[in-house]
Amino acid sequence: MRCLVFLLFVALANAKLYQRCEWARVLKANGMDGYRSISLADWVCLSKWESSYSTTAINHNTDGSTDYGIFQINSRWWCNDGLTPTKNACNINCRELLTDNVGVAINCAKRVVRDPAGISAWVGWRNHCQNRDLSSYLAGCGL
Repeated sequence: MRCLVFLLFVALANAKLYQRCEWARVLKANGMDGYRSISLADWVCLSKWESSYSTTAINHNTDGSTDYGIFQINSRWWCNDGLTPTKNACNINCRELLTDNVGVAINCAKRVVRDPAGISAWVGWRNHCQNRDLSSYLAGCGL
């Protein structure tokens, strides 16, 4: 248990809180604009409502699973936290989603949207982004 706590502290020490435009540029540079026909604004909106652009965001769900990182990737389906029975479809350890290496999170998010639910898998996107004008999420970013 001490090892797990230590590893979480190490992960948190390497975490990042992005600014909106900074995050939009990172997403664009990683091929997210138009990935699976999903706009860059959708990805920025999703990240805002899921984690407030924080790589350290963690949310414990009522079903016993946990959501990790900037995209709030769920431990029951997408990553392994060693606590939740999981499908681990992204084949990663959940703590990898809590660092400033957002490439791991971006690759897993790409895997999530290849599933039939697509971007609708995220409640934050359904509740705050779906069928809305998202132009404010890229406004002033020069993209």
